[in-house]
Order: sequence, then C-alpha cells, then structure tokens
Amino acid sequence: MPSAANATTRRLLVVAHAPSDNTQALRDAVLAGAGSPDIEGIETICRPPLEAGPEDVLTADGIILGTTENLGYMAGAMKDFFDRSYYPCLEHTQGLPVAIYIRAGHDGTGTRRALETILTGLRWRQIQEPLICRGDFQPQFVDDCHELGQLMAAGLEAGVF
Repeated sequence: MPSAANATTRRLLVVAHAPSDNTQALRDAVLAGAGSPDIEGIETICRPPLEAGPEDVLTADGIILGTTENLGYMAGAMKDFFDRSYYPCLEHTQGLPVAIYIRAGHDGTGTRRALETILTGLRWRQIQEPLICRGDFQPQFVDDCHELGQLMAAGLEAGVF
C-alpha cells in the first residue's frame, strides 16, 4: 500500500494515547526511533486517537498503536478511533503492517486481547508480539519503545513490511 506522498517515501502512522508524562515519553521514544538518522524515506505522522481517522490509515504504509490499559481494556480514545475507522478501512487496508505497545499498570492481557481481536477483523499484520510495558514505570520501557519505532521504520524502508 504505497502512500500518495511519494513513490519512494513510505508513511508511518503512530496513533498514541499519551495522557501522562510517562506515556508521552513512550510516544516520543517511538517517534525518535522511527526518525533515526540511519533510516531514510519514511514520513512519520503522529496523531492522538481522538484526532486520527480513516483518512490517516488509508494513506499509511504501516501503523504503530500505543494505548494505556484502562480497566483491563484499551483506552476509550483508542476504541473511539477504531469505532470511526474500522468499516471505512476494512476492505482497503488488509495486510497493513502494525505494531502495538501497551502501558499496563497490571498485566495488559485484556487490552492485548481486545486490540488483537480488532486487528484480526481488519486483517492487519502484526510485525511482532505486542510490547507490553507492565507494572511500575521503568526506563527500559522508553528504550523498548524507541526500538519498536526504529524496527517499524527500518522494515518499511527496506520493504520488509
């Protein structure tokens, strides 16, 4: 699914719910990884879930979803994003490479399950197991999110995803 921006430029969409300093640090780490100076030809667009919509997804070559765990489920803002985007994207984005990171105060199981159910319905292709940042906030979470952004951007650049 090449983006309309440029035949050689690939578009990475990051839809991140970041209501706290810690979740903003995770989002920023994903963006920094995707913007690594070693990676070329990737345009990264970041939107909060309440501002992202089907038009963003339809022009993306890959997507990273970041959410908090809220009451054992994804953030309501992320659910709203899917409510507005699911059907307009359903027949047009099959195979879209996607990665997930979850900031989970508990275990993240319900959040992961909910996201994977939606992604299965959309027929998006997860590039790796979801990154679940469990328990008390750790600096390693930032490093892991940086690596996730870099992996997705490098994969898009190389045409692997």
